Amino acid sequence: MEQLIQNKPEKEKLAFVGDGINDAPVLRRADIGIAMGAMGSDAAIEAADVVLMDDDPMQISKAIKISRKCLGIVYQNIVVAIGVKLACLVLIALGFANMWLAVFADVGVMIIAVLNAIRALFVKNL
Repeated sequence: MEQLIQNKPEKEKLAFVGDGINDAPVLRRADIGIAMGAMGSDAAIEAADVVLMDDDPMQISKAIKISRKCLGIVYQNIVVAIGVKLACLVLIALGFANMWLAVFADVGVMIIAVLNAIRALFVKNL
């Protein structure tokens, strides 16, 4: 593992998949440790960053697709929330807004963010 870590490019990540007690140190040392949770030992599960509950290594690609989709949704929610709040702040400072716009900027944006986050439940092409 140490040789693989030393030889990998700086921007690359090294993942290790294991399920036993002897895999725990390597799971901890890898950039991404993936434990097979259903039949794996407690030490491997504790040392890992990700735990697969059905012992199917093909689930790793599904997890990557779902996490990329979720990360995109998080960035969208951050941009929309900050954008709406800044626009509301400018309108209030110029005297063109009232309390209802401020309530929308707070509660309305939260509802929009939650509705946008629900899209993560419907990840296609897994």
